[in-house]
Amino acid sequence: MEIFDILVYSRGDKPVDLLLTHAKIINVFSGEIVEGDIAIAGGWIVGIGDYQAVEIRDLSGRFVAPGFIDPHVHIESSMTCMSQFARAVVPHGTTTVVADPHEIANVFGILGIEYMLQSSENQPMNAYFTLSSCVPATSMETSGARLDAVDLLPLMSHNRIVALAEMMNYPGVIHGDPDVLSKIRLARQYRKPVDGHSPGLTGKELNAYIASGISSDHECTTAAEAREKLMAGMHIFIRQGTGAQNLHDLLQIVTPRTFHRIMWCTDDSDPHDLLNVGHIDSVVRESIASGVDPIQAIRMATLNPAEYFGLHHLGAIAPGRQADMVVFSDLNTPVIEQVYCNGVKVAENGTMSPDIHVPETLALPRSMRVTLKTLDFSIPLAGDRIRVIEIVPNQLITGSITAAPTIFQNAAISDSDRDILKIAVVDRHSGSGNVGKGFVKGFGLKQGAIASSVAHDSHNIIVVGTTDEDMKAAVKAVVLMGGGLSVVSGGRSIAKLALPIAGLMSQEPVHVVWNHLNRLLICTREIGSTLQNPFMTLSFLSLPVIPDLKITDKGLVDVKRFQIVPLFV
Repeated sequence: MEIFDILVYSRGDKPVDLLLTHAKIINVFSGEIVEGDIAIAGGWIVGIGDYQAVEIRDLSGRFVAPGFIDPHVHIESSMTCMSQFARAVVPHGTTTVVADPHEIANVFGILGIEYMLQSSENQPMNAYFTLSSCVPATSMETSGARLDAVDLLPLMSHNRIVALAEMMNYPGVIHGDPDVLSKIRLARQYRKPVDGHSPGLTGKELNAYIASGISSDHECTTAAEAREKLMAGMHIFIRQGTGAQNLHDLLQIVTPRTFHRIMWCTDDSDPHDLLNVGHIDSVVRESIASGVDPIQAIRMATLNPAEYFGLHHLGAIAPGRQADMVVFSDLNTPVIEQVYCNGVKVAENGTMSPDIHVPETLALPRSMRVTLKTLDFSIPLAGDRIRVIEIVPNQLITGSITAAPTIFQNAAISDSDRDILKIAVVDRHSGSGNVGKGFVKGFGLKQGAIASSVAHDSHNIIVVGTTDEDMKAAVKAVVLMGGGLSVVSGGRSIAKLALPIAGLMSQEPVHVVWNHLNRLLICTREIGSTLQNPFMTLSFLSLPVIPDLKITDKGLVDVKRFQIVPLFV
């Protein structure tokens, strides 16, 4: 709507489209609750007060807050396409996401980013994106694409590209890698923020990282780490998702002096959490229950991310802002009852409004180049000690230990009694035949194998198992589906989930995906897994930018040294 039209409605010269009366309005600017009426025209808030209206809805004293914003999320981690993701999160009050499409970008490059932009059009929510900065995340893996600054340039001026995505190659930043710096320079040229990714970085290295122009971080796991980054000028995204839950460890940094530079994010949420826990609304509720002031908690989910990304038409209930709002009855436990986006009620009582159109899914080519006949997971003995990835429950970081290998016929094999299992990553992009092999502790499998084409960030096929034969069968099941998750026992596939969109996403509704995923999780428990979500854990063991020890199709990666290291010590 043009400014002149807004003025006509704001002055009261013409009846507005909708007037929400008897509302308790959360004013995120002043930190107050104001009783009043909200006037909406053409999808915009044109005033607060008594207006003539075509339609009047009485909110009967319920609270109204701005629609929630997730400032850092990977939609692909929901395992559903954009349309189904919107159906899942909008009823929870999320009216805006700022998504990093680097999962699909690592498979399809610019085509993947354009796919996400196109498939997010005309959704019943606002979808903005950050331009994936690390495709691939490192040179120590095989990805489906490589994006340099010149590749990103045509998209940097897109009106829904709001930042350069998380800069995971922090050694490249610190040591002045020309390609890395050219991407940062490009974002600054377009006056867009650069999101960070610097787990555990401190001291002079952190100074160098921030001095390059990087302005946020979502990887903090301790209050001390978050405080140092906050004091150095970073905006802190407190992450509470499926793969990593940092809320309670970081809550002490949320104070009346700091909360305006802190916001909530989910990063990665699987279908179970989207259905049964919620989205940003659940983080808001949990933070309030833990002692955060309700209005501060809401501001951290609304105005703070809007201001950080320069989305000044969002994040508040005020004249000239887009009419994105959530309605609830209890300030201390805000359960979302109604959701408005662009002035239209799009969801009520946890369900999308039946007359809201959600676009159909677009198509993408298959992305599997694996020769199954030549797969070999054997590890010939080459020493007395092996490096082992050690899982840290509910965290993305891993430990690194050494152990004596279990030996059979002069080869290192899985040992379920010690919970030291073979793990491998198979290149699915280039047809190189690369297979990185190693060992991991913490899955608890007593038999069988599990495999997945969701393997951050290059999304090759990752597999862990008790025998080579079951590992091969699990990978074969993934390849034949065109991507997905599989559980195998005794050479037989006992559960699977097809993810044909880039090997990452399904066209099915989130509850259907969850039903398949739930069956997968039940089967992993039946074969011995002790993890809450072994597939989420597995998917991050190939991410060579989060300490300490990870694995790619090129081998084991010592993340602190940022180099490939031998399996045998």
